[in-house]
Order: sequence, then C-alpha cells, then structure tokens
Amino acid sequence: MAAPLHIGSAQKVADQELEEKLGQTAILDAKQATDDEHAQTLVQGLRENRKAVLWSILLSMTIIMEGYDGILIGNFFAYPEFQRKFGQYFGEEIGWQVNGEWQTALNMGSTAGAVVGGLLNGYMASRFGYRWTMITALGVLNAFIFIVFFAPSREVLLVGQILCGLSWGVFATLAPAYASEVCPTNLRGYLTTYVNLCWAIGQLLATGVLRGCLNIKGEMGYRIPFAIQWLWPIPLMVVCFLAPESPWWLVRVERLEQAKLSIERLSGQKTEEQINSQLAMMVHTIRIEAEETKGATYLDCFKGPNLRRTEIVCVAFMGQILSGSSFAYTPTYFFTTAGMDTAKAFSLSLGAKGVAFIGTVLSWWLISYWGRRPLYVGGIGLLSLILILIGVLDVSAGKKGLWPSGGLCVLWLFVYSLTIGPLAFSIISETSSVRLRPLSVVLSRTSYQLINIISQFLQAYMMNPVEWNLLGKTGFFWGGTAFCVFVWSYFRLPEVKGRTYEELDILFMNKVPARKFACTHVDPYAAASPAPEDVMEIEHKTSAT
Repeated sequence: MAAPLHIGSAQKVADQELEEKLGQTAILDAKQATDDEHAQTLVQGLRENRKAVLWSILLSMTIIMEGYDGILIGNFFAYPEFQRKFGQYFGEEIGWQVNGEWQTALNMGSTAGAVVGGLLNGYMASRFGYRWTMITALGVLNAFIFIVFFAPSREVLLVGQILCGLSWGVFATLAPAYASEVCPTNLRGYLTTYVNLCWAIGQLLATGVLRGCLNIKGEMGYRIPFAIQWLWPIPLMVVCFLAPESPWWLVRVERLEQAKLSIERLSGQKTEEQINSQLAMMVHTIRIEAEETKGATYLDCFKGPNLRRTEIVCVAFMGQILSGSSFAYTPTYFFTTAGMDTAKAFSLSLGAKGVAFIGTVLSWWLISYWGRRPLYVGGIGLLSLILILIGVLDVSAGKKGLWPSGGLCVLWLFVYSLTIGPLAFSIISETSSVRLRPLSVVLSRTSYQLINIISQFLQAYMMNPVEWNLLGKTGFFWGGTAFCVFVWSYFRLPEVKGRTYEELDILFMNKVPARKFACTHVDPYAAASPAPEDVMEIEHKTSAT
C-alpha cells in the first residue's frame, strides 16, 4: 500500500464551503456517502439505484442509432444497387465501384459532422443540460434523414451524411456522460460499457437489414436501410423529456434543490438521509475541482491536472480507431474485393456482429473483477498480434487464406468487444473531471473522429481494387498503430476501478503515476477528520469521566 496523499488546500476550502452551503454536519454526511458507495455490493447498488439504471439504459439507446448508421455507408460500398446508383463502371473484371475519392468523402461526411456536433454539444450540454440537448439533436435528425433517403446524387448524399453527423456527435458524447453521472461507483463500469453494447446492437441490426435487403432490386434496396432510422427519434425524444436531469450537472450550475429532486427520482430505496448525504458529496467534489479549475471551458481541459486527464481520455478513445477497427470491424468490403461472394460476405459480417454482442456482454463480468487497465492493455496488445497475422496470411497464402483471414477478423472483433471497445466508453466517462466532463468527453470524441477521418481516407485507398489494392496486407499497418497504443497504455493509463470522483480528483492533483493508482490510499475528507492526538485526548477525557 502506498503512503497516504497529503491534504491539499483545495480539500480544506471545499470543506469550508460545503459547511456554509449545507450546514455543519454536511462534511460527515458527504464522507458517509463516500463510505457507503465503497461498501455497497452490486445487488445493493441495483436495488437502491434501479431507476437510475433504467433511465441510463433508455438514454443510451440513442447510441443504437449511431451504431446502426456507422456501418451503413461502409457496407453500401459492397452493395450492388448502391454501386450502380452512386458508382462508376470499371469494366467487366471489376464491375461497378464507388471510386476511392467518393468512398473517402462519403465515409468522412458523417464523421466531419460528428466533430462539429460534438463540439457544439460540449457548449450546449454545459449550458442547457443533457436532456434538452438530446431532445434537440433527435428532433433535427428526424428532418435530416429525409435528405439521405431521397438523395438523387452523391453530392446530396454527402450533404445529408454531414448533417446527420451533427446529431450523432451529440449522442456519442452525451450518452456515456449521462450514464457515468446518474449511477454510483460500483455501477459505473456496467452502464458506461453498456453504451458499447448499444453500439453493437445498432451494428447487428444494420447488418441484418443490409443482408435482408441485399436482393431487393432498384433504389429501395439501399433506401430501406436509411428509412429504418425514422423508427428511433420520436420515442427517444419522449424518453428524454420524461427522464430526470443529471444531478451532477444541476450541482454544477448551483441548482441544489433541483439536484436533490433529481437524486430522489433516480433512487430506488434511498432514505432522506442517504439523499442528503449524496448531495453533500456532490457539492464537495465540485468545490474541490473548482479550486483547481476556476473556469469550465475547452481551454481549461488543457490546464493543470486536467491536461493529463485530457490526454488519457483522448488517446484511450483514439485507440479504438488505431486498433484497426476501420479494417477489421466491418470487413465486408475487404472480403468482397478479395473475391468472396457478396451474400457470403454479408452473412459472415452478420455473424461477426453477433460475436461482438456476446463479447460486450462478457466484458461486464471481466470489468468487475479485473478493472479497466489490465483489460485495455492486454486487449490492445492481442489486437495488434491478430492484425499482423492477417497480413502474414495475405502475403503467404493470398486468396487461399481468405476464410482463415475471415476467422481472424471475427476473433479480432470478439477481443475488441471484450476489451477496448466497451472500456473506452468507461474510461472517458470516469477519468474526466465532473466540472469539465461534457467538454472532456467531447474532446475525446473529437480526437476519435479526427483520427477516424485519417483512417477512413487511408482505408478507402488501401482496400479499393482501383486504388492501392493492399487487401490483407493492410493488417501490417494497423497492427503497428495498435502496438503504439499498447506501449502508451502500459505507461500512461491509470486504473480507476472502485474510485469515487473525489478520490480521482485528488489522485490527479497529486500527480500519482498511472501504475500506482490502484494501490494509493486516498481520503477526500482527511482535512475534516480529527488529528490522532485529538482522538486520544477525547478518549482520555471519556475514560476519566
């Protein structure tokens, strides 16, 4: 066990301000809430926070929409009807293809929109709250789907993808932030990784729809998958309207009475005393952070201890792309260009998405026992090895290694869904400070999208038969980038399992090395605790009387 951390001035100031706002016993109440969270079992957490779990699950379903659309365009490039509508004819040997330039543009469209949408979300969520930001994003998406559905040309389709991306950028950043703020420490890992399960559900649905519409003749073959997106926005707008606002956001904007009501709505069987204690803990946490971070802007994310936190959330999320997801996560186009029958390629992709679903569910068990750091480091290392093996197979066996390469892609997807896929959502939500969370999550997602734009540009040319035509050799490139993330995560990624947000604040303020996070003792209320000699004096007086 490492030595206890020193008591900072931020903790002392937070103690004083908490007593001024909520009374003399507020410090003891906040400490009790922290102790209760550490002592709480999984069953107790679910019983006392069952409504919070339900609301988190419902709001995270917006990610199903992003997961659904995220693989539509990439798979449409292998779709016969889409190729005829938006592609060019390259002769009898190659047939209809969307060239590399337009593949890149269409892939980047929604990504570019998501970058802008995410940055806007950081401002809107901080000012207007999570609920109304989400409702607005769902409303405008309902209108933008008309553009992609009726798109008569590649240019109009590109505009529609960019506009839809604005809303998807909001969903991808708000859902994990909300999940991390409405539930206690022992449920955070489950509900933030559930976001990735929603992603997998969306992609599983998309792959099934694409496989089912594969033989539909005419433009409806690719329009039906677009039209299915209209099923989600209106029901989810109703859910968001009825949902309680994040109590952490309400505390940040000094609406303490509303925050208390929100805690009550999110609670299952909590007493009035427990609710007051939880509110006191939130106020204390916010005040500690306020002493270190005077403002709440994007620039503040790069100052003091928050610079390190921003690095962690950004690189951890970028790791999803650098692990080779552009290549191995949706390998349908790879298999069709390598010579596999289109129907078989989509069937293989459908099975792979089912494996991803199973992997994400199993990650809930692993994360509760192993934590975040071991799974992320081990997972990214294994993904790097699998990608290099795919490259070796392509060089040594060519088309004969197509089905073994398919098996490795499925294995890659299983490992990804078991480790860094869901864990990245947990890491970005838990590592960011409470005051800057909407902004930090947006920066992490923006970093993800920017590296995704580069990835999509390279991937379009590496895989296209009329461009670089690297096929399985692409595995060497992505295996190398995954290895770089493996080295970074070993030295820089801390373990946040079982830590309250207050404890994480103090660990970062004291610059504790990443590999010592798990074993360092933290007491956020040490400044308010009586000194050992005071305790001895009290005991002596008691025994004397």
